Amino acid sequence: MVSVHFYDPSCVEDRLLKYAVIAARYEDRWVFCKHRQRETFECPGGHREAGENIGDTARRELWEETGAAAFELSPVCVYSVVSGGEETFGMLYFAQIRSFGELPPLEMETVSLFDAQPPAWTYPEIQPRLLERVRAFLSSGASLRP
Repeated sequence: MVSVHFYDPSCVEDRLLKYAVIAARYEDRWVFCKHRQRETFECPGGHREAGENIGDTARRELWEETGAAAFELSPVCVYSVVSGGEETFGMLYFAQIRSFGELPPLEMETVSLFDAQPPAWTYPEIQPRLLERVRAFLSSGASLRP
C-alpha cells in the first residue's frame, strides 16, 4: 500500500527532495502528459539531477514534458510517498502556462488538456492526491510567482 503525506517546506531538508511534480493549467484547463510507453496520463515532473536546485528541476521537467515556453511557477508544499516502508520526498508546484513551444522529442508522446482529471492516471494512488492539494492551494488565494 502507498500513502501520501504533505509537509511545510521548512520542515524537510532540501537534500531529501528527490522529485519535482507540477500540476499545471493552461487557459483554465489542466495539463497532463502521456508517456510514449504508457496509455495513462500524468502530471509533468521527474527526478532532481545532481547539483540541481529543486526549482530548476521543476522548470526543466515542465519544459521537457510539455514544451511550456512561458509560465509562472509557485511552490505548493513538500510531499512524500511511503511505499514498502520507505519514504521519499518531492516538491509539489503549480504552474500557470501562458504559452507552449514544441514538445521536446524526449519521453512524452503527447500533452493533453482536461477540464477535470484524466480518464486514467499513471500513478493513481499518488497523483489525484497531489492535484487535490493544488486545488486547495489555489482555493486559498495563494499568489503566483512570475
